[in-house]
This record gives sequence, C-alpha cells and structure tokens, in this order.
Amino acid sequence: MKKTAIIIGAGPAGLTAALELLRRTDIQPIILEADNCVGGISRTINYKGNRIDIGGHRFFSKSDWVMNWWKEILPIEKIDEENIELSYQNKKTQTSTFRSNHSLNSTDNVMMVRNRLSRIYFLRKFFDYPLKLTPATLKNLGFLRMLEIGSSYIWSQANQSKPEKSLEDFLINRFGKKLYLTFFKNYTEKVWGVPCHEISAEWGAQRIKGLSIGKAFAHALIKLLPRTSDLSQKNTNTSLIERFLYPKFGPGQMWEEVTKQVLAKGGILHYQHKVVGLSFKDGKIANVEAENILTGEKQTLNADYVISTMPVRDLIKAMGSAPTKEVKQIAQELPYRDFMTVGLLVSKMKANVQAASEHTNNMPPDNWIYIQEQDVKVGRLQIFNNWSPAMVKDPNTIWLGLEYFCNEGDDLWSLPDAELKLLGAKELAKIGMIEEKDVLDSTVIRMPKAYPAYFGSYTQFDKVRSYLDTIPNLFPVGRNGMHRYNNQDHSMLTAKLAVDNIIAGVSCKDNMWAINVDDDYHEEKIISKPNDLTHSSPESITAVA
Repeated sequence: MKKTAIIIGAGPAGLTAALELLRRTDIQPIILEADNCVGGISRTINYKGNRIDIGGHRFFSKSDWVMNWWKEILPIEKIDEENIELSYQNKKTQTSTFRSNHSLNSTDNVMMVRNRLSRIYFLRKFFDYPLKLTPATLKNLGFLRMLEIGSSYIWSQANQSKPEKSLEDFLINRFGKKLYLTFFKNYTEKVWGVPCHEISAEWGAQRIKGLSIGKAFAHALIKLLPRTSDLSQKNTNTSLIERFLYPKFGPGQMWEEVTKQVLAKGGILHYQHKVVGLSFKDGKIANVEAENILTGEKQTLNADYVISTMPVRDLIKAMGSAPTKEVKQIAQELPYRDFMTVGLLVSKMKANVQAASEHTNNMPPDNWIYIQEQDVKVGRLQIFNNWSPAMVKDPNTIWLGLEYFCNEGDDLWSLPDAELKLLGAKELAKIGMIEEKDVLDSTVIRMPKAYPAYFGSYTQFDKVRSYLDTIPNLFPVGRNGMHRYNNQDHSMLTAKLAVDNIIAGVSCKDNMWAINVDDDYHEEKIISKPNDLTHSSPESITAVA
C-alpha cells in the first residue's frame, strides 16, 4: 500500500509540499483545508469581478528553485523583451517570455512583469519609500526636521545600544531616534498593537536587517546607471526591488493552478475540514482526526507523515495530553496579529499634485501606500489596478484595499461590516484621498492569524520547537506552521525541504528551521555577520532609509 502524507492546510506551503510529493515520490498526499478555498493568505478574493489580494504579494525570490517553480506553473507573458535575463548571486539565466503556442494555450494563465512603486503618506504628503534625500523630501519634512534626523543618526552610530533587547533598540541603532520616532514607532505600533519596546529585536532582524541609510544611498546611485532586464535583482534588498512578477488575476491564481495539478496527479483535497485531533504510536503521529465544519462529521486518517501549516497554537492543542504542560501553556499564549481589508470601489480620487497621477480619475501610480497618519486607523492602502489591470472589472473605476491591523475579537474586528465600510470611506476622505460621494461599492474581508507575532510567550518558543522536533514524522512548514513571519517563497522552501527530508529518511528539521536564517536564503550575504536574519516586505513595518 502507498504511504500517506496528511497535509494540514492548502496555502503555499501545503500545496507546494503536495505537488512535490506527487512529482518525486509515490506517497499519497491528502490535504485538509479548513476554508472553502485554497491559497491561505495568498488567496485572491473575487468580489463582483473586482479582485482583492490580501496583504499584497510580489512574486520575487532570491531562490532559483522558487522562481523556476513559479514560472513552470504560470509562464511570463509576452512583453517587449523577447528574452528576460534573470540573475541570482552572480549567476545568470535566460528565460523566454510567453508565446501564444505555449502548452497552456491561454494568455490568461500568465505572470505579468510589474513595476514596483510604494510610498509613504505622512503629514498629508507623499514621501518616497524608502526615503530618499531629494528636494521633495527636504521640502516635505522641512530643513529643521531633516537636520534633527541627521544629527540623531550620527549620534546613534556613535552610541549603539548593546545588546539589542527590543525592536526599539534595533531601529534606533540603525536609523537614529528622530527617524525612528518620525516614521517607525507609531506605524509599527499601529501594525502590532503593542509598544516597540515590547517586541523582540529578532523580529526586526528577520524583516529588515539588510536595509539601512547607507544602502538607500548606494541604491540611489545605482539607479543612475542604465536599467537592465534583470527581474530577480538578487543582490537588491527586497524593500528596494523595482520590478516583480505577478499573476494576471492575483496570487490566488497561482495556487488555484497548483491545486489543479495536485488533483490531476492523484492528490486528495478535503475543503472545510478542520484538524481536531492527533494520536500517537511509538512516538510518531499515527492518526489525524478531521472534522467536517459543515456537517460536524469526524473521520480518522492514517498518517505515515504529517506536514502541518496550521497555527502552532492549534497544532499543540490537537495533540491532547502528549505535550508537556509547559509546552501547551507557551503554545496557547503565542500571539498573532489579525488583519482586515475594506475594499472600496471609487469612481475617482482627489487630485494631488504629489501623487503624479497620469489618469483622468486621479489614480496614483502606487501598488500600495503606507498611511502614517496618526489620526486614522487604516495602516496601508492598496491600489489593485496597479498590481494588475485584470484585478478590476471596470478599468474606469479605482479598486482600493484599506488594510486594518487588529486582534480577533477587539473593538475594531467586532465592528459590523456596514460600519467598517463607512469607516474606510470616512478615513480616506479625512486624509484627503477621496470624496465619500465617489464610493460606488464596498466589501470587508477578515483574515485571522495573519501575522505570527514576536512578543509575549514567543520568547519561550524554542521549547515548543524542541518538542515538535522530537516527533520524527511531523514536519511544521509555512508561516503559521512555524510561527515565523516568513514570506511566500520562504514558506515554499520549507515545504520543499520537508519533502527532501521525507525522501531521504531524515527526521531532523534543522534545515527547515534554517530557511530565512541561513545565509543561502538571505536577501544579501554579510560575511562578517553570518548569523543575521533578513527580510522586508510590504506587510512589515515601514522600512525607511
């Protein structure tokens, strides 16, 4: 009989694991997905023909394997560049753009090449992201504030806080206290809901280590050189990337296509099935109990291997009495930050000379805009038209995503949809971006446990990891599966290594935990600091240099 791998969750990590098992082994993957769709936080929500990308997903990776894997699922569309040069860590490859005779035979099943633009909205003005020392920046901030920022930065370089105990220490050491107070502190606390001095410095290290004032200056100089067709920009910090790939109909299109391949190859997927129990035999997980959310019916599945992307809190709980009391307590108290998107369809936006709009309806050219204003709750604004024109049903309208960070069950999360829609429209009008009368339609999307958090009981997470590592046939992967703020490509790499380990008969998980920690997966290599972590993304705090 074939061996069986129970895969908990149909997000990027779970689906990657399933497809890799089918491609490379005769192990039967059975996916249990609690929701009624695939993709996890990388899904695409279709609302009346207008599509929502939850959180914003650039398809960019420093990993050759990930980039090639994506392009195999969805090829790059035909653009002016017949052949696009992709280079990673001084290694260059050529890839052809989409041809009409491609085996998919559809110009819809493609990845688009998109230009990246994101800015900061602060003091009712637009600032470059990352900040650049330009006349516009000087004018927006004013000479006195810029002088204070410069002086504060110089002081911080001469008076470093060691050891770095908190995110506040981490940021002040790299940017100075004045810049930290101007652009980091309030926004970060809006995102996470706790003071920066309570957040672990490890979070800053994982998300924004490679970004600094010096890097931004160097990047500005490089931009003066002729532009190449390099899409990967492997030696560029993620926050400075200028181009990226993007599925025509949003990130969910990628994972819907992967799901089709998984099912075509014999994989099994059960929607709306929640894992409620794990039973052990001889130290291994022997069975997985799943409950049909619609009917309440439960079924028990035999498991030779378990690949889990479910939140660690829920995974430990499903193990019953097997974990120690201490491990269960730490896992139960692991913090998460939840997330809501208010979709607003508008006929036009208010004219703003700084927005540099070329559209008759005053749509800014940004993919997303960080809202740093303290008098509103919205944290970030996505403009879905600029991710892909296919995300919007009517190209004469503007489809906006207002992103709110909250905790499940708090006052903001608990607001009725109707009130959230009104709040979104009022807040954008308050900061001068739209007129409320120009709102045509709206919707609300809630995403619980979107971001694993690095405070509270996370300081003891090593004890939970140590326990999980004792279970030889359990492979935690992905963002929630490892309680690590990984991006999509890192989650995929953990899934790939889980399959590698299964094939090799290796139960040690160290190589998986090293993803986004080991230098091979850094945004850049720092020889003098081999143990540093790296990453930055649109979901992180505003990285300013």
